[in-house]
Amino acid sequence: MEKEQENDVKNLDALNDVDETDNKAEVESDSKKDENKETSPEETIKELEDKLARTMAEMENQRRRFEKEKEDAFEYGGMSFAKEALNLIDNLERSKQVLQNDDKLKNTDALKKTLEHLEIINNDLISIFTKNNIKPIDCLNKKLDPNFHQAMIEIEDSQKEPGTIIQEIQKGFTIKDRLLRPSLVGVSKKVQNKDETQQNKENSKDK
Repeated sequence: MEKEQENDVKNLDALNDVDETDNKAEVESDSKKDENKETSPEETIKELEDKLARTMAEMENQRRRFEKEKEDAFEYGGMSFAKEALNLIDNLERSKQVLQNDDKLKNTDALKKTLEHLEIINNDLISIFTKNNIKPIDCLNKKLDPNFHQAMIEIEDSQKEPGTIIQEIQKGFTIKDRLLRPSLVGVSKKVQNKDETQQNKENSKDK
């Protein structure tokens, strides 16, 4: 019985050796086939030309991106500074409104001279901004454009077409061809008659 088992083990080992030998032979055969499968000079040249063309195209794209980024940095690099500088104009406008609303200063020469000086400073700032391609947006009496204007309030007006800008709350500016900040505006809306007003109130109550 033991001898039979030993024979079976030997037979299995022999079969495994045969399988390993066959596998090695197949691998060596495939390697030889790959070695024998050589590309022609024309195919090699075409492959190299394709690689070169792709590399050149990638380099050209990178060059264009770099040029665009350089131009943007040169032309629009001061946008943050420009936005901060606009606070000067806003503060001047607020100062004018505070002085004009002061009952003690109304109709005085001191107020008149102060407002004149503030207006000169404001015009000088606008001139400096304009020289640097920072320009105020002209919006009054124009149709609301979401690209340049931001509506803050609606005002009933029977003489203006609905959606027309009739009040400038805060002046907007552009820098070259880009929006620096939108104009904050009030726009006209249709004047409602009493019946429409009453109907709107009833509708709001029903909701």
